Amino acid sequence: MVGSGLPSAVKKVLHPIICCALSADLAAVAFGYISQSGVDAVLGDYLTKVSSNPGAGDVLMGFLGSVILSFAFSMFKQRKLVKRHAAEIFISIILSSLFSLYSTALVGRLVGLEPSLTVSILPRCITVALALSIVSLFEGANSSLTAAAVVVTGLIGANFVQATLDKLRFRDPIARGIATASSAHGLGTAALSAKEPEALPFCAIAYGLTGIFGSLFCSVPVIRQSLLAIVG
Repeated sequence: MVGSGLPSAVKKVLHPIICCALSADLAAVAFGYISQSGVDAVLGDYLTKVSSNPGAGDVLMGFLGSVILSFAFSMFKQRKLVKRHAAEIFISIILSSLFSLYSTALVGRLVGLEPSLTVSILPRCITVALALSIVSLFEGANSSLTAAAVVVTGLIGANFVQATLDKLRFRDPIARGIATASSAHGLGTAALSAKEPEALPFCAIAYGLTGIFGSLFCSVPVIRQSLLAIVG
């Protein structure tokens, strides 16, 4: 609510999603300090993953299924447009998935990251659940680092993707939706669709297919070995 009430000029730099994340983290740190229980204990109470003793995070996670289901209504509404551009959509998402994996591996090598660190962040543009499954295919990967990289990628995308697309003069909702979800998964989708609901169906398609194609590519031994060869 606070983030949404900020001036437009501020929201271009500090997206409401980032405000929400920072506020929650700061509140957890403050409460942990005051109660002398520590931030880990507070976060554990926030998301217990125990149905008999749910925390606030568990309640919010309960809405996730409904949110994903709501994507279907928007996709169905635009089904004719999706069908008409099916080839472009699928090709774009496939190329985007491959580019994300290989560019991350290459940049990690160029900046001198440890191979285990680079491998851990390979699926940074894929939603957390599938990203964790992907890194399990690579020996020595750190799943905690994977989750952190996915979240940071999503936050950066949510904050800057719209401005970047505007600067590059991409106006078509199909292109904007696919570019956003393929690079910044769910957080980018939420940020873009809040202001551009016409892009939501294409965000939803790219959001799901990017994870699927990423999982499929990394399951292929030849592709997996080529990524490891680039990583070093």
